[in-house]
Amino acid sequence: MRRVLLLAMLGVLSFGVAAATMTFDEAVSLFQNGQIMIEYSDAGKAELEEIIDALKTGLGVPASLNEDDEAAVGAHPVPMEMKEVVNYLSQAYYTLANVFMIEPEAYKTYRFGKHWGFKSLRMNPEFDDTRGGRFDASVARETDIAALYWTNANWLRASKENKMAAVFAGVPAKTEMLTNRVLELAPDYLIGGAYRSFGGYYEQLPSLFGRDINKALFYLCHVVDEPLFCATCEAGDVVDGADEYFENRTFFAEFYLIPQKRWTDAARVLQSVLDEPIGDLYPLMNAYAQAHARTLMEEVQKNL
Repeated sequence: MRRVLLLAMLGVLSFGVAAATMTFDEAVSLFQNGQIMIEYSDAGKAELEEIIDALKTGLGVPASLNEDDEAAVGAHPVPMEMKEVVNYLSQAYYTLANVFMIEPEAYKTYRFGKHWGFKSLRMNPEFDDTRGGRFDASVARETDIAALYWTNANWLRASKENKMAAVFAGVPAKTEMLTNRVLELAPDYLIGGAYRSFGGYYEQLPSLFGRDINKALFYLCHVVDEPLFCATCEAGDVVDGADEYFENRTFFAEFYLIPQKRWTDAARVLQSVLDEPIGDLYPLMNAYAQAHARTLMEEVQKNL
């Protein structure tokens, strides 16, 4: 009943708490169906920062905790019943960095999100990669989809700060394990989020270490309805509702069509994103995807 009342209040306030400092319950109520229900605006960014502060308060995180230290985050005591909240915090850091920050300032925030993601994974006693166990075996036993996904999402983005160092540290192999585990458990999670991850991943890998545009296409074809490109790649059915989540199409343009210099098709796909209403399901991410589509369109139009 408390959640219902909170959601009703939030609807009146247009996804936000405008006045007093956000409470823990208010912050948690903004996580709905895998999304953070805030606006794409300066006010939305401020609200997300309040969400992060409220989640940390709920988790008992002291101001002195160095979130850039994975071991320090891992040592912070959190009861098992708060594991989902740790996942929310990892997601919130990713969203803050991805949507509202630019590189290189975003890298530190992604690291925070990665550390909380690993915190959640290691709350499972069977995820014992730091206690003599194997990382691959730990991932194979893990069933917390959100922990797997947001750890991986943050880790991939944080690794862009120094791609070569990440390659030599073995990050690609481990992130592939995490992504494949999400695909095993819930390929439709976040409207094909793991497929998007692999699409961007294989396009952005250094050429000497596995960049593969055909693999990028294969994974992206799970989230776009593009028979001209996907008929022969045997990707299978498109994730349900893929078109309603605009980032699926912006990823297809950014990580396949543009690298392949398919400028006319890229313009068509990006324009389709710009022409549609944002809708109520994904208010933040669809508005962000439209803004990103405008930026990508600038590059595309220079080449038409």
